[in-house]
Amino acid sequence: APGNYVSRVSIAKYLESEFQVDKSKSSQLKNAFKKGVESGKLEQKGQSFRVAGDPVREIPAELKVKCEDIKKGSGPGADVGDTVVVKYEGKLDDGSVFDSGSKFEFVLGAGEVIKGWDEGILSMKKGGVRKLFIPSKLGYGKRGSPPEIPPNADLHFTVSLKEIR
Repeated sequence: APGNYVSRVSIAKYLESEFQVDKSKSSQLKNAFKKGVESGKLEQKGQSFRVAGDPVREIPAELKVKCEDIKKGSGPGADVGDTVVVKYEGKLDDGSVFDSGSKFEFVLGAGEVIKGWDEGILSMKKGGVRKLFIPSKLGYGKRGSPPEIPPNADLHFTVSLKEIR
């Protein structure tokens, strides 16, 4: 996953909440991002941005999602801002299933799901199957998600990418 890059959607939400910027004027936001990149003030990777020259923080190993591709899939990889549809099963360390779904849809990188999913599904291709190990801090953390997920639980998912829009 790219270091210190943030999606345009996330930035727009922040600007709206902090500075009452009207996100319905998306053409103005797009132009502002374009000018920022052209002037060298912003760097862009796909649909994500960072301030040029900002140091990239190293992420400790215990805060990284571990991915294992079971099946690669085909076509372009999922990117920040894409709407993805997945089939998944989530397990705890003891192997017990806490959740599953056959057609779950969300916008990748928009913060609609746990951070581990935003990171772990990035670059997956349609038809691909990936195992994710998500450390607690990138899942539900110290609060957990009672009663299914206890506090500080590491999570194990098998995710199939059905569609990218």
